[in-house]
Amino acid sequence: MVAGWLNATLAGFDLAIFAGLHGLAEAAGWFFTPFFMLVSLFAEKGIGLFLVSAVLMLFKNTRKAGLCMFLAVLCGAVITNLVLKDLIARPRPFADEAGAIYGWWTFVGSPIETSFSFPSGHTTATMAAMTGLFLCLRSKARWLCFIPVALMGLSRSYLMVHYPSDVIAGVLAGAAGAGVAYLLVRGLYRYFESHPENRICSFVLGFDVRGKRSDTTT
Repeated sequence: MVAGWLNATLAGFDLAIFAGLHGLAEAAGWFFTPFFMLVSLFAEKGIGLFLVSAVLMLFKNTRKAGLCMFLAVLCGAVITNLVLKDLIARPRPFADEAGAIYGWWTFVGSPIETSFSFPSGHTTATMAAMTGLFLCLRSKARWLCFIPVALMGLSRSYLMVHYPSDVIAGVLAGAAGAGVAYLLVRGLYRYFESHPENRICSFVLGFDVRGKRSDTTT
């Protein structure tokens, strides 16, 4: 019911963007297709994002950001993959073999996706990770965090595996997941900093893979 309403209400919006992206694909041939496939691959199952967050957690100065990224992706996955996808049950744009989008999907290589379409899980994960990182950084360069989000959302619609409205919903779901993760991490760090005598807390606050471990109890 909800999927049908989405398709009917947002048909003009989604189709207009799809048509523009197909025009770009036709004009450029296969020039952009490998790039957007690579972009999408990075967030497949959140693996690339989890790896980045794991690397950040190895260093004391970036551990908070890495932990926030990690939890944000998990929270986004719960919102998107465990709740919204099955609840909305929106078919993929290429599901209708008689429709124009099916032909456009074939033109870019027919990338296979088997789950429901709404919202975009790749966009959710990327937005969650990058927003979590953004919230933990303080430099002006933190705004660059949203470039991967834009590229991921563009890639999912360019490859015709998600409606543009799926991408927008993924951005919102990812932002929500990151907000929850940031609050959790902030609460955890308050606990860690108030219990420096605890070995686990001391380890989390002071460990650095480079060996530059500071003593948090002094």
